[in-house]
Amino acid sequence: MKKRLTQTEEFEILKLVLDKFLWLGFAVMAFGLFKMVTETIESGVAYLVAGAAILVLFMVIIVKEYELSK
Repeated sequence: MKKRLTQTEEFEILKLVLDKFLWLGFAVMAFGLFKMVTETIESGVAYLVAGAAILVLFMVIIVKEYELSK
């Protein structure tokens, strides 16, 4: 028989995963800022957009999961 997680346990796991994605998005955006400062502005804009896309994508996934579990 499978053990079911409580709502609190699910939320704790969600916070751990959320933290990793936030760090990933922030790291990509920070690298883009670094590229903008050290090289040209155009070289870092793609990284900034990619970091923002990671954060927005994860936000959409979280909202969709939250709505399904309610």
